[in-house]
Amino acid sequence: MRVAIYGRKITKQTLSAFNEVLETICSFGWSILLEQDLSKSLMQKTSVTFSFKTFASHLDLSSDVDMMISVGGDGTFLKSVEYIRDSKIPILGINAGRLGFLANVSREHIQEALGLVKDKKYIFQKRSLLSVSVDGLQGEKDFFAMNELAIHKKDTSSMINLNVLLDGNFLNTYWSDGLIISTPTGSTAYNLSCGGPIVTPGCQVHILTPIAPHNLNVRPMVIPDHMPITLNVEGRGRSYLMSIDGKSHSIKQGQEILVKKADFMINVIKFENNNFLDTIRNKMHWGIDKRN
Repeated sequence: MRVAIYGRKITKQTLSAFNEVLETICSFGWSILLEQDLSKSLMQKTSVTFSFKTFASHLDLSSDVDMMISVGGDGTFLKSVEYIRDSKIPILGINAGRLGFLANVSREHIQEALGLVKDKKYIFQKRSLLSVSVDGLQGEKDFFAMNELAIHKKDTSSMINLNVLLDGNFLNTYWSDGLIISTPTGSTAYNLSCGGPIVTPGCQVHILTPIAPHNLNVRPMVIPDHMPITLNVEGRGRSYLMSIDGKSHSIKQGQEILVKKADFMINVIKFENNNFLDTIRNKMHWGIDKRN
């Protein structure tokens, strides 16, 4: 079995998690591919006694890679998805960060989780992505987001006007600080912080959530994910901020943004005793009341 591993800079707090992952994989006799910067950081922090290959982009991950392991928080998991793209390589998230909705295998269960993978006692949970294209953008023009696309004001404190069309039909002009378009996966991220609903994985929807709208009767909206979303921004500023899973790009007034459901999905490895309902209940401390 060939396993690719990604993680951000190794710290004293996360080194033990990386070591346990690597030791367990080596004990299984699996082949290891390390992300290039991760391999350099690892060799600076600890002695490396196993052989490995490296990858630096999605082009380096061939079809014979059996699994990607993300070690870190949800941001690390999202970065791992950038390497996987449409390769269909399944991904397992090990939480060495904080909240961990995506990277929800705790450090205490690393060996158990990898053992279940070895014994093939897991399922694939398919997660949809947004496909985002921007008219006239310099450089890369097509992007993918597992969590969300967010449009923000940039050079001014004034609110912006976001004109939104659904499947070619005008929906609304949002007068606000910005707008979030979220997948079900991203419903527990920025969308949730701005008052949007939690949506269970597998629902075929997108969520539109305004950021601090001036009109209080403008609420978040859930739409079918087969409807393309077109938007453009107007306001006092000349440029605006487009954030795709936390990675920011500058866009100019008048540039049209087209958002659709991507034509591929991500296979997330899940186990029988680790489901979405348990995750949100435990991470959000639902049902916990210090008065009882």
